[in-house]
Amino acid sequence: MEPTLTSQGVREFVERGFVRVDGAFSCEVAEAGQAELWPLAGVDPADPSTWAGPVVRIEGSAAEPFRQAANTERLRSAFDQLVGAGRWLPRLGLGTFPIRFPHPEEPGDDGWHLDAGFLGEGGEGGAYRVNLRSRGRALLMLFLFTDVGEDDAPTRIKVGSHLDVPPFLRDAGEEGRGFFELCEALDAAGRLDAPDRPVASATGRAGDVYLCHPFLIHGAQPHRGVRPRIIAQPPLEPVAPLQLARADGAYSPVEEAVRRGLGQAG
Repeated sequence: MEPTLTSQGVREFVERGFVRVDGAFSCEVAEAGQAELWPLAGVDPADPSTWAGPVVRIEGSAAEPFRQAANTERLRSAFDQLVGAGRWLPRLGLGTFPIRFPHPEEPGDDGWHLDAGFLGEGGEGGAYRVNLRSRGRALLMLFLFTDVGEDDAPTRIKVGSHLDVPPFLRDAGEEGRGFFELCEALDAAGRLDAPDRPVASATGRAGDVYLCHPFLIHGAQPHRGVRPRIIAQPPLEPVAPLQLARADGAYSPVEEAVRRGLGQAG
C-alpha cells in the first residue's frame, strides 16, 4: 500500500498534533452521506425555516456511505503510519455528527477541551476518563462531509497542545483522570486555552479528513456562514493502549508525541 503521508507530514503530526488528508474519501460518498443525515436531523438544507437551532447531533450511523468513508485505502495507510500496522481497529460506521447551522443563538458547546477515551467504573453510569496510554482512543478524526470554510464553524485546534497534556496524566495510572477534572486542571494551569499556542481552523473540502492526536485540545465555534455544515468526529480505536516503553524503540508517531510531552523523546 502506497504511504499516504510524507515523512514531513508525519513529523508535523508529532509536532503540531494533526494532519489533513486531502480527498480521503470521494465527493460522491460525501454527498451520499449528506443524503443519509438530513432526514435523521429532520431538516431541509435548502429551507432555513427548518434550522431550529445552532446545532443538531446525530449519534452515529453504519450506513454504507459512512462505512466507505472510514475505510478508504488512503486512510488505512495513514492509520498505519500514525498508529502502527495492526494496532488499530477498522470502523464499521461513523459518528458523532454535529450538524451546525447559521443561527442567532450561541451553540453552547464551544469550549476548549480534549476528548475522553473510556468510561470509568460503573459503565454507562460512570464518568468519561483519559489516561496516559490513551485507552480507547488512538486518534481523534474529523471527517468533512460538506465544504468547510472559515465562516462555516470549522473546528478550532490549539496547535501543539497535545504536548501539554501528558504531564497532567503522568501520575494518574491506568485509571487516569475524569474528563472534567482533567480539563479543570489544564485550565487552572493555563494550558486549556493556552494563549501561547496558535489556533488553526479545520477547514477543507468535502472528503477531507483531519487525523488528530487523541490529546489534542480543540473546540467548536458558532456558524457565521450561509449553508449547514456536517462533519463526523469519531475516534480511531486502538487494539491496545499506547506502549510508552518499547524495548525495540518502535514507537508510533502517536506514542512518540506522548513521550515528547513527558520529556522522554530521543
